[in-house]
Amino acid sequence: MAVNAKKIAVYVIVVFVLYLIITDPETAADYVQIGFEGISEAAKAIGDFMTWLANGGK
Repeated sequence: MAVNAKKIAVYVIVVFVLYLIITDPETAADYVQIGFEGISEAAKAIGDFMTWLANGGK
């Protein structure tokens, strides 16, 4: 039962994303840019933490 619910949720999300892209591509592009900026900032923060850790926490 849970697998079916998960599949339905994925299909609903995919349909919503396609609808958003088709009806308003500029807004969809803004969402993608915001997402990639968030991923970039997270990767930078992890890199800074690993550098700090490699330097002995100083």
